[in-house]
Formats: sequence, C-alpha cells, structure tokens
Amino acid sequence: MGGELSRSAGFEERSSQLSVCSTCSESEWGPAGSDQRWRRPQLCVVSLWSRVWMGKELCWTAGPRRHYRHIPTIINSLQLKKTVSISCGGEHTATLSKGGTVFTFGSGGSGQLGHNSFRDEHHPRVVAELWGSEVSQVTCGRHHTLVSITSSKLIYSFGYGMQGQLGNGEMIAQSVPFPVDLPTECKREYTIEKIIAGENHSFALFFKELESKGKSNSSRGVLTLNDKMIDRWLSGTDPWATIKQEINTVFSSSASLNGSFLKTSCEDHYQTSEEHCGLDFDLIKTTFAKISENKSLIAEVVKGVQQTLLPSLNPNPNAVESLRVYLLLPELISCLKKQKTELTEALASKFLELNSDDCKVLDKYWYKLPDDWLKGLVELFHKASAELICQISSGEMGYDLTRRLKKFLNALQMIYQVCCSANRDIPNRNFIIHEIKDLLDMLQATLEKLMLPFWGFAFSDDIVEDIVKLKDYCFETIKILVKFPFVADMVSKQIMFCYLQGLLQSSPDPGTIILNDNVLHINRKTVLTDTLKYLGQKTHSFCYPLQVVFIGENGVDMRGLSAEFFSLLSQSLLKWEKKVLKVNERSLVVWFNPDGMQANRDFYYLGVICGMALYNHHYINIDFPLALFKKLLQQSPTLNDLEELSPVEARSLKSLLEEDEDEVVDMLSFDFTVKGEKLIPNGDQIRVTKANRQKYVDLYVNFVFNKSVKKQFEHFSRGFFKGCPLDAWSMFHPEELQELLQGSPKYEWKELQLCASYEKCSASDELIKNFWTVFFELSEENKRKFLVFLYGTDRVPVGGFSKRSLNISQLDSPDADDRLPEAQTCFGILILPKYSDINTLRDKLIHAIKFCKVFGRA
Repeated sequence: MGGELSRSAGFEERSSQLSVCSTCSESEWGPAGSDQRWRRPQLCVVSLWSRVWMGKELCWTAGPRRHYRHIPTIINSLQLKKTVSISCGGEHTATLSKGGTVFTFGSGGSGQLGHNSFRDEHHPRVVAELWGSEVSQVTCGRHHTLVSITSSKLIYSFGYGMQGQLGNGEMIAQSVPFPVDLPTECKREYTIEKIIAGENHSFALFFKELESKGKSNSSRGVLTLNDKMIDRWLSGTDPWATIKQEINTVFSSSASLNGSFLKTSCEDHYQTSEEHCGLDFDLIKTTFAKISENKSLIAEVVKGVQQTLLPSLNPNPNAVESLRVYLLLPELISCLKKQKTELTEALASKFLELNSDDCKVLDKYWYKLPDDWLKGLVELFHKASAELICQISSGEMGYDLTRRLKKFLNALQMIYQVCCSANRDIPNRNFIIHEIKDLLDMLQATLEKLMLPFWGFAFSDDIVEDIVKLKDYCFETIKILVKFPFVADMVSKQIMFCYLQGLLQSSPDPGTIILNDNVLHINRKTVLTDTLKYLGQKTHSFCYPLQVVFIGENGVDMRGLSAEFFSLLSQSLLKWEKKVLKVNERSLVVWFNPDGMQANRDFYYLGVICGMALYNHHYINIDFPLALFKKLLQQSPTLNDLEELSPVEARSLKSLLEEDEDEVVDMLSFDFTVKGEKLIPNGDQIRVTKANRQKYVDLYVNFVFNKSVKKQFEHFSRGFFKGCPLDAWSMFHPEELQELLQGSPKYEWKELQLCASYEKCSASDELIKNFWTVFFELSEENKRKFLVFLYGTDRVPVGGFSKRSLNISQLDSPDADDRLPEAQTCFGILILPKYSDINTLRDKLIHAIKFCKVFGRA
C-alpha cells in the first residue's frame, strides 16, 4: 500500500506535466529550496470523459512546460489516434487508443513513461514494449503507471516502485512494463474489471467471469441510447420510475444525446471535425420515430429537452462535437404533435445565441446534410413562421407574436443562406410563406373599414381605436417581413412596398415642405436639361408622387404622362455625351463609363432619376446588367455577371479556368493587368499560371464591377437612395429589382391579346379580328411603338401583359376612315374607329404609332 512520499531538499521537481482542466482542484508547489510557489491546473477526468466517448479523440492540454495555460489546447500529435481513455499522474499523462495502443508523455524521471529511459517526453510517444498487445485500461499514479490486458488477464506496471506500488515484490523503479505478480486464482476464475493507481499505491478489482458477463461498461461514464434500452422502455418491463430516470439522464444531457447516434461504420465519428459531424442520420430518424409512437415516453423526452437540455446549451461550446445536438433536435421536434412550436422557438433562440465561429461550423454541417434533412429543417421553421403570421392575419395582436416571428425568420434565414451557398436542390419557393397574402388581405380590409366613416358609416370610438391598432400592428409585421426577402413572392413584395409607401406619404418628415406640388413642366425636346434643372432647384419632395406636364400639351398626368416622361428621359440619358454611360456593342448592356471620373454630379442625378422611377412605379429604358442591382443590394457580382456585360471577356476567362494543360495557360501570356491597369502591385510583371488563375479571374471581375467604377457607383447609389426614399426596395432580390426598374424582358404578344377586354364591340367582330391581324403583322419594333402609343412605355410590367389592362373601345363615327386611333395612356384604353376595311385600319394604326407623339387631340 505504501505511505505518502515526502519531498527532500535535494529532489528536483520537474514541470513537464500536460494537464486538461483549470477549473478543477489545484495544488501549490514549487522547486525544492525555493520560496517560489505557483498553481498548477490538474486533470478533470469527469469533464474529459464525456468528450472521449462522444467519439472525438481530441486531447486537450492546459499547462505546457515552463508556463501554464488556462484554456484547453489541442494536442495535434494525438489527432486521429482514436483516443478512448486518458489518465494523468503527478507529472505525466497516458492515453489509450481504441486499438489498445498506449501513449505516454510528461515527466519520465522515475521511468513512469515506460520507454526504457528516465527522460522526459514533451510529445506523446508509443510505449513500444506494449506494442501489439490490446491494452484495455490505463491508469496513472503519482510516479507510476498501470495497464491491463483483459484478454490475457495481465496487469503491467512501470515507474516508481519504492513503496511496492508496482506489485512485483521489489522496491525499485523500472522504466519498462513488467507483469504484476497476481495470485493464481485471479488468473483462473476472475477477470479484471478495474485498475486504479493511487498516489503511491495500486488497486485492482476482479470479478468472477460468470458474474461479469453481460455487465455494462462502467468506464463509459455517459449513458447513451441503444435499441435494447428503447425496447425496454416500450415493453414496460422496467418500473416507470426507472424508465423516467433513464430518459431524463439521456435527454437532459447534450453529452448523452450527442453520443447516442454516432456512426459505427468505418468509425466515422472518430473523424469528427468542422467538416464532418460523425452522426448516423438514419439511426436518428428511426430512433425518434420509434419513441414518438408512445405518448408517455415522448412526453418525458420533451420534458427533459425543454426543461433541462435546451436551457443548459452553451452559446460558446468548447468543441465541434457539442454542435451535434443542434442537428439532432430538429428531427426530434419534427416527430412531435404537441409542444412543437415551443420547442422550435427554444431551438431557434439557441441557434441565434451561438457565437459566430460556431455558427460557421453549424453552417458547414447543414451544408452537408442529406437533402431530406435539410428540407425538414426548412419546413420546421417555415411552418412555425407561417402559423404565427396566420394568427396575426386572424386579428391576434401582441409584442410576443412579433418577437417570436423574428426568431423563426432569423433561424430560417440562416438555413436559406446555407441553401443558396450550397446550391442545394431546395427551390426558393420552399421558403415562401403564402400566409403573407392573408395578412395583406386583412390589412386591405382594415384600411377599407377606416374609410367607411367618410362614406357615412359610423363606428364607436372604441371600434375605431381597435381598427387603428390592428392596422398599425399589420404595418409593424410587414416591416419585419421586409427584412427577410426570401419569405415573400414578388407580388406580395410589391403590395408591401405600396403599403409602406402609403404609410410614408401619410406621415412624412415634419421638416418636409412640399413646393410646386411635385409638378415637373417639361419640354419634349429638352427633357434631360429640364429635368436636371428641376432637380437642381431642390424643391421636389421625393416621398410624394411625381406629376409631369408636357409644355404645350393638354394631357393630365394620371400615370400615363409620367410613364412616357421616363421613357423619353431614358433615351436622353443614353446619349448623355457618353461620359456617364457606356453601351457594350456586343451585348447592348449599359454600364458606367470608367473614364467619367469628372462627372460626379451626373452619376448622382442618374441615380436620383432611377430611384424616382422605381418609387413612382415606372420603368427606365436602360438595360443595366444584373450586377448593378447586386451591388445596390450589397451582393458581389460574379464571372457570370461579366458574361452578361461582356460575353467575349467572360468566355476568355472561363476558358482560362477550364484549361487543363499548364503549357497552354502559360502560352496565353496573361499578366495581372486589365487594360493597362495593375490588379496587384507589380501586376504587369506577374504571369498568370494555373496555380494563380482563380485569383486573377476574381480580381478581373472585381476590377470591372468595383474598382474601375468605385466613385461612379458611390455617387449613383447615393442618388438612388435619394430618389427612392423608401428603403423597403431592399427586400427584392436582384432579379426582381432589375425587373421592377426595367420591366420584364419577355414580350408574350399572344398574352396581350388574351388579356384584352372590349367595349361596344366583341372579339368576334370583324374590326377586332382585323386589328389583331394587323397587329401581329407588325415588326417587333412597331409592336413596341404600339405599347408606347398605348401606355407611354414599351416595357412589359412584372408578371407580363396580364398585369396591365387593355381595353379596346369601338368608335362609331360617320367619318371613321378619316380618324386616327386614340389612346388613353393612363387607363390602357385604345379607341378604335370602325374602319371600313383592314387596309385602312393598317394605314391609320401605323401612322398613329409612328407620328402621334403628343398628348391631347390635334
């Protein structure tokens, strides 16, 4: 047994111990003969034990030689060694791998490392004498080490043995493992259950083989789920109190739950890292489905998860294994019928509390989830969000509803971003919450109720107050939804934009002064000059609609005149001395002129005009690339965007990236320049190779879309924000924003015919048949001129022609053949005289669309 070793004055204390946890018991000591004392963090076996059985063999250290660490540090040399057990002595450490290999390191002055020497080892080293033996246990004393080999019923010892703690009958120190002299009956009738090395003594626990069969592995330390345990729960053979205790133990502990579903094939869980979670997803699904069939069991599971597990989750977990629980719980919640929303909310809160580094790791895990799991994750938070919006749409109000909605939407946004970056087969429509339409319908009905008193319908003050509260609450909900562009379809976004626009106009900035009623008097021949002069006066109130008057014309602007104004203005902008915009001759796409550095004011007003067009729901006839709208939404353009702007350049760069032969890449003789501009310092002297070509392409794209037009875009975007004072436009995706400003690129002319309605005539009348015959004979250019004649713009609205009215009204007149067709642009009405034949109709229609360029009858 031996007494405690006393330190002598001549004994030199070594400080090479590598320990694990600085939060547990500490001892104070220092070099002999010195008054210096310091604290040493010691091993916390309990806290480490769960890490080992969670399947990750990371070994942590908190105290290297000569100085001490107060946070765990990975021992890289033990990575991938499949460590299953760790033991620390007074000044040394021993680890055991799954295959039975023993590593030791630390102080070796008493031979306790087993390396046939008395040297210290600063890195883990295999105990060669035990190589090939499947060691089952390892334990460290103060200056000695014990290992057991269950298969051969042998215990080996090495290190300091002056008190007999090595069990070999001698009082010596030995530096290589030797068998302990065990009693004969131990070898025959008993099996080794447990070995313990004390400070200066050793202990071995034996059981008779008959008794030991079927016993659980007590060294595992963490209770984990298995099929037999679940079968016992379902069969009810054990007392309910015992079952409840086991359920509470497993589902209240992230360590237990994380360790219950590890992959066993190829020991994948030992490869757990930021790239691999090590979970068996099929096992998780079948296990939770099995448990959920029993109401009593699932109720206890929910209780443990809700009351203990979720509140205990650390927002700053120590290791990536701790993040497994965030993958497990969504599947468990999906199996529930009750308390689903509460648990989903609690889980969403935990997602949002994670620090940024762990969020990135979780994103990587989601990135590699099976498709059905990722879709299930989307559905979980999508459904919870939809249910809350449904409640609000039915008239429920309260801060708690919107608070919870924000949580669900933020969690859903995290998953959406992963799906986008991973390019997974989960379409955007899976994220769209269709219940938003119900919310908008309810808001419309509420606004209509508020208008009823103006039509003679009286309400009590209390009812009016309730209606106003509901209206305000709907607007607050919409303001939340605007921040999550992926949850609403294009139509709903447009409606929300209009509602928020109306709200802005009904409660303007108190300092806003409206001058001239926002009326712009314009001359067709000097439309750009007049516009810039008007904007330069700074009298326009951008939050209110723009009204346009063409000088010398008697048209009244009910959207038709302003639509044509922006169409004419677009043509003038494209001819703006070519110092602002530049048209690519091959793609016809328009981009900022990189050489227009001195035209800061012009870029600003270009942005103002584009913002005004968007805010007033009109179109700009300028074909900007999608990259512009990405930049406005703070997204980065890509090589695909360059292909839209400059197809030849993009194809050249793609060919460069796809080339397999190094020699061909070298023969291209590219360097890090674009049109004489250096992409990096000394770029003209650095050749593009296969190794650095991706960097070159990235810098090239960045130069075209960012660096070369940095100032131009800054002035443009500042003007855009001014022209469109409602920042809710940021809820649109780049493609949607492009379509809102430029119109749809699809001209489905048959759709125009299908959506037409008729007044004083019908589709079967000869006049109408002749009209459509003539219309479809027109060239593409003349068809677009017809749109300008009818609507003031040739742009197709978002959603196609079906979103714009076309009413053809027949005019009966004795001089019909002498009349030209007329258009009421604000209402989409075409007044068509009853021509005598198709030729007359053709001549008059073509003349009208080519030469009628003013409003009002001549």
